Amino acid sequence: MKGHNKVSDGTVTIAAATEDVCGECPVWDAGHAALYWTDCVGLCVHRLDWASQKHEVISRGVEVYGFRRNLSGGFVVTNTGGAWTWDGTGDPELIAREAEGQRLQLNDCTADSRGRLLTASFFYDPAAKYDLGRLIRIDESGRVTVLDDGFHLANGIGLSPAEDTLYVTDSAARLIVAYDYDIRSGEARRRRQFVRVPDEEGIPDGLAVDAEGFVWSAQWYGGCVVRYDPAGKKERRIDVPAKQTSSAAFGGPELTELFITSAAKSEPMPVMPEGYDPLTGPFGGPLFRMDTGVQGIAQHPANIRASTRGKHADR
Repeated sequence: MKGHNKVSDGTVTIAAATEDVCGECPVWDAGHAALYWTDCVGLCVHRLDWASQKHEVISRGVEVYGFRRNLSGGFVVTNTGGAWTWDGTGDPELIAREAEGQRLQLNDCTADSRGRLLTASFFYDPAAKYDLGRLIRIDESGRVTVLDDGFHLANGIGLSPAEDTLYVTDSAARLIVAYDYDIRSGEARRRRQFVRVPDEEGIPDGLAVDAEGFVWSAQWYGGCVVRYDPAGKKERRIDVPAKQTSSAAFGGPELTELFITSAAKSEPMPVMPEGYDPLTGPFGGPLFRMDTGVQGIAQHPANIRASTRGKHADR
């Protein structure tokens, strides 16, 4: 339904009154008509059923920074210990913890239509020297490939509708970069600046891409989601009643609902905009929603074979 032209009133409402320490990575599951998201610091995974609008916590105690449904069942998960398969109830099973000698401390992720998982590592420490993160691809076999490096705080990641452009966020550098992506080989080339967020705004965090090829970027410290056209020009700003707006994803039966996560615990960093108050809120915590009148694109499941669990744990 790329031609969907429903008019939206732009009202942001609370979809689930959670108190997430750091809500992240909303994922729409069309097969079950439900939205999943994680509190990566509070160590819980949420589910919102579309038909009943009922919210439930489906897991506690498992660290999930990013995840996608896995075709063989369950999920593929990224976190500070690497990449894992997880059935949603038991303990995750390791896919990989290293790549070319560097540990995989992974943040957000996405999957392409071939089932590859795309993610990136982060080691940002504002108080000390730190390693730069890497852009990572994990293939069906569990093999890990480094696509690029040089990320200060890798974050939101997504693909254009045609899967020929890959977007990756570097929050600490205030950048969203773009690559030419080859869906046949899974290679990413020709890195370039897509957006540099001005110092007076929040920093870019999680992102979503719509069917028109526009990028919707949540702004941590900014209390908003910003929509950029395919050339990187700001097209609109959606204010959210949460100063730490963390990520966004399209969902709902027509993929026009934008679900927005947020974070309740204040996390001051040197990259805060000048004049930002890290002591008083509202910082966040709930899951928000808005009918945008714009259709998103479906999120692909990963296709990492369960039989490869742990096979590439030391790659």
